[in-house]
Amino acid sequence: MLYIKNMFYFDEINGKKVLKSDLLEGLTHFFTTRESVIYSKEPEMAELVESNRMMIKKFLEVDELVFPNQTHSANVAFAKVGELEYPETDALILDNQLQAIFLNFADCTPIILYDKKQHIAAVSHAGWRGTAQKIAPKTVEVMNSKPGDILAVIGPAISKCCYNVGDDVFNQLRETVDDFGGLYSNMDDLLFVDLKGINARQLREIGVDKIDVCPYCSSCDNDMFFSYRKENATTSRHSAVIRL
Repeated sequence: MLYIKNMFYFDEINGKKVLKSDLLEGLTHFFTTRESVIYSKEPEMAELVESNRMMIKKFLEVDELVFPNQTHSANVAFAKVGELEYPETDALILDNQLQAIFLNFADCTPIILYDKKQHIAAVSHAGWRGTAQKIAPKTVEVMNSKPGDILAVIGPAISKCCYNVGDDVFNQLRETVDDFGGLYSNMDDLLFVDLKGINARQLREIGVDKIDVCPYCSSCDNDMFFSYRKENATTSRHSAVIRL
């Protein structure tokens, strides 16, 4: 498995910082940052969000920049031209060149999946609930892709250093992989889990062997990304954006 952290690099769109991975060469993709934010319910962010969305639509050369209504489900859907509403959907698959899609994150794990042979891609939203329901492997299945053809990039999310959970969540996550070694720690009687690592291992265990895992922690690196935990339930999000 490729677990190479230095494949991530920062780029800019109109002078605004975005994060990319060299593993996804051939797929237009990026993770937004605080500068390039395209989703927030905070009133003071409304003008910036609208401006950035227009900027990104122009950059991607699309009329439709769509995103689903995320509810921490394991529901997977295909994006369809002309369809803008995707209720209760936490993974969206893109197989057309007329749209761009994005999903939103603030501690949860963003996963971009790309099948070069089929030229099909997806974004999955894996908080602990989605991870417990194995949303990333389920997305690969719905894509009808061979796991060996998948390139997987796991983006900025809360890291093990900052993500402590209770026994119930810990036990649910532990049951999702055959080998849970190295994916948790116990410090001062608190359990910490590695959501990014758990999702990577779920993918590895179904045969996805090309995986790039982002080193950035949304809590530690809160100057670049949003953190629901650190920012007292902020509604602002960084996003995973793709276009074929």
